[in-house]
This record gives sequence, C-alpha cells and structure tokens, in this order.
Amino acid sequence: MTAEGLADQAFGDVAEATVVGRAQDGDLDAFESLVRHYQGPLFRLALRLMRDRGDAEDALQDAMVQVWRKLPALDDPQAFRRWIYQIMTRRCMSVLRTRTRQGVQPAQEDELDMALTAQRGTGEDPAVVAAQRAQLRDLNDALALLPEDQRVCWVMRELHELSYAEIAFATNLTEATVRGRLMRARRNLLKGMDAWR
Repeated sequence: MTAEGLADQAFGDVAEATVVGRAQDGDLDAFESLVRHYQGPLFRLALRLMRDRGDAEDALQDAMVQVWRKLPALDDPQAFRRWIYQIMTRRCMSVLRTRTRQGVQPAQEDELDMALTAQRGTGEDPAVVAAQRAQLRDLNDALALLPEDQRVCWVMRELHELSYAEIAFATNLTEATVRGRLMRARRNLLKGMDAWR
C-alpha cells in the first residue's frame, strides 16, 4: 500500500502501530504518512502554546526530525501518539523557557481570523459570527494570561483531547498534577470569561 493510500484512509484498515513499525524499519512512505497525519494537530498545539507562527513551524520541524531519529528506539509502536505529543510538547516548552530567560515576547498571531474566515462564506448571520469572534478573542486572551504549565495542560486536554495519562506522559508529570493544573486552569478561565456567562 502506498503512503498516500495510508494517509487517505488515516490508516484505515492498517493499524497505526503497523504504520509505525514500517517507519521504524526505514520505510519513508510510512513515515511520511505519519507526518501527514500528525503535522496539523501538532502545529496547532505548538501555535496555541507559543502564540507565534514562526516558532511553531520551527518547533514542528525540529520535533519531526527528532521523531525520525528516535523512532527506531520506540519500544511500543502503539504508544506512538503519546510519544510524538511528548516530543512536540517538550520542544515547545524548551522554546518557551528560552523565551522567558531572554525576555522575548511572542508575536501576536490572530488564529481566530483564520478560523472564522471560513465561516463568513457559509451564509451565517454576521451578528452570530461577530459574537463568536469576540468570545474566541476573549478566550484567547484568557488563555494567554494562564501560567504556562496550566495552559499546556488545558490545551492538550480540551483542544487536543488527550487523556490525563497522555498529558502526564507528554509533560513528565503525574496524573494527579495534571488534574490539579487543569482544575486551576479551568477556574482561571472561568474568571477570565466571566462576561460570557
């Protein structure tokens, strides 16, 4: 089966672990299929965590190179999803720590405009679109104010739907710590979104 066939089916009849196994054996088509499947979600994760398109693109590229290099050492092909999220998260956290030490502020990416531009052509009521845009902008602002450790856990759980165990693995924390950070993040976001209740 070609890599395009694998990607089109999002692994369809072929289990992801099988595709990972092929990539571990050096099959470039299988690896490209994995990259195509994960690059969108991983880029969005990086963009949400770092709030800078250039940094997110660089982090994604660095993470994919690291995945290719370390893939043969992955013991459990079924753990690929949590493993690749771990690599991406750690790469983002490294960039964020460097930024903090150097006092660099991220560029303000307006991901909301990109997301809502698609809605404009759907014939939706402009008042509804404007309200959604305002609410998303307020959520984005509230997320930006969260401490980094809370934002990482919240984005991974709420936007990427990772389990507590996957988040704990990706961030090198215990599940209890992840749950605590999520609870604090939700509480802080509720305060930040108070006007929308």
